[in-house]
Amino acid sequence: MPIFRNFRNPRLMNLIDRISRQFEDSARSKLAAAEWLAPPVAEAVEAMTACLLDNGKILACGNGGSAADAQHFAAELVNRFELERPPLAAVALTTDSSVLTSIGNDYDFVRVFAKQVRALGQAGDVLLAISTSGDSPNVLAAITAAHEREMRVVALTGKGGGKIAELLSPNDVHVCAPAERTARIQEIHLLVLHCLCDGIDCLLLGVED
Repeated sequence: MPIFRNFRNPRLMNLIDRISRQFEDSARSKLAAAEWLAPPVAEAVEAMTACLLDNGKILACGNGGSAADAQHFAAELVNRFELERPPLAAVALTTDSSVLTSIGNDYDFVRVFAKQVRALGQAGDVLLAISTSGDSPNVLAAITAAHEREMRVVALTGKGGGKIAELLSPNDVHVCAPAERTARIQEIHLLVLHCLCDGIDCLLLGVED
């Protein structure tokens, strides 16, 4: 049990209660999402694994916390997740400041991912498009570019999916977190990304447990 030196301080105890509620709400949100999201996540795992086995690559994009998630996911594939395996082809489109600022300066911020998709994407590749609202203009533009390049899209959204839900094709995979609060959606997205990494390793390495 943790020892609280100021356990008689009402302000501290209120803060501790608030933090505990955050943990409980996060856990409830994830458990509630499990049955809803497991089928599309499994479909996304199969799509990404097939892409990688066919010498394709996964491009990932998002804004803010979703940009961090895109980078996190790419790092887990290029380096490793929990098991030793060869590196896998994944690129976060959120990391090259020269590319991002040149596109933003010469054109507009809406195109910062789409131009990279058109430059790097090939038929058979997968775009991992992350947007908590489902309405991020530059992510929507990236999805359109991916479709032009005959890429499959795996979209991570929340709040009902927004405009992204309307833009996806029947061949795409939509993983929509059943939550409204951005923090809860992001927490579910992180768990989904870990499930994707684990599932890809499972299919590639034949892991049973």
